[in-house]
Amino acid sequence: MGGRLTAALCAPLLQWYRGNARVLPWRENRDPYRVWVSEIMLQQTRVEAVIPYFTRFMQACPDVQALAQAGEQTYLKLWEGLGYYSRVRNLHKAAVRVCEDYAGVFPQTYEALLTLPGVGDYTAGAVASIAFGQPVPAVDGNVLRVVSRLTADTRFVSEPAVKKDMRAQVQAILPDDPGAFNQALMELGALVCVPNGAPRCDGCPVRHLCEGAACGLASSLPNKAPKRARTVAERTVFLLRCGGRVALRRRASSGLLAGLWELPGTEGKLSPAEARAYLAAQGCPPDRLLSLRPAKHVFTHIEWQMAGYYAEVAACPAEAGLTLVTPSALRAEYALPSAFRPFLKVLEGEL
Repeated sequence: MGGRLTAALCAPLLQWYRGNARVLPWRENRDPYRVWVSEIMLQQTRVEAVIPYFTRFMQACPDVQALAQAGEQTYLKLWEGLGYYSRVRNLHKAAVRVCEDYAGVFPQTYEALLTLPGVGDYTAGAVASIAFGQPVPAVDGNVLRVVSRLTADTRFVSEPAVKKDMRAQVQAILPDDPGAFNQALMELGALVCVPNGAPRCDGCPVRHLCEGAACGLASSLPNKAPKRARTVAERTVFLLRCGGRVALRRRASSGLLAGLWELPGTEGKLSPAEARAYLAAQGCPPDRLLSLRPAKHVFTHIEWQMAGYYAEVAACPAEAGLTLVTPSALRAEYALPSAFRPFLKVLEGEL
């Protein structure tokens, strides 16, 4: 372990932030609803990817009351492609809670925010400090990386005790504007003290205070515990056409991609002959079957390696558990996880 954060960081970091902060739609004001939605979207997702989603979400659900009243199909469709769909389910649950328990007014304390579904230490700290000026830290992966480099801390940042200690270090030096300081730390991590490569120390406003840079460790930090090996699962996916419609299936209410729509399929990579036999057994014998380009999709702990088939069928019996929708309805109404998007290319011009 290296040194500790010092309050000398605050003035130069805040000055740099005021002159270099990116113009982002959720920074237009300190509305707690906008701050909260943006922070949930930004979990596991790049800023560039979030911006159009945030803009569209705000147009459809401009306040917490609108989100609380939105139907499941609406908010899932708004989230389509962002992944980690439990985030938007919890957003909706939390919006309902705010409306029912707080009369539609966001709770202002870190402790109260923590009681909302899907809100953890970081999100509660971000909303409390940015929207309400509460003196609490907001420590995400960017901040953990910055702190580890500033203090030359070689501990594993993934360990709960280390996260807790780094959070306490930030808490101890919070200035009068904690929201701006928390955002400045995050912005430094996003623009200067970057991940997956050498930090851009020449542009760092606090390099003179960085122990990692002084001792030549900055590029090798943070230290992370080895990741668990990702499981590989083989699947076969079908783009079934019945008349002018496409077949969809609803996934189970628990587990991976819970409750979302998917293209029907099965475990294992089937040969064309096996695919024909499988569809026939489901009551959907294909009149035409074409192989599609294979696709891969990586989730947090599992990787799908998928074979795909385009099949034209005369009928889809009810017992097959399929829902037939038009391509236009698929585009406008049904949330389909991005894992299945590669197989829709055959429908280009219809979607």
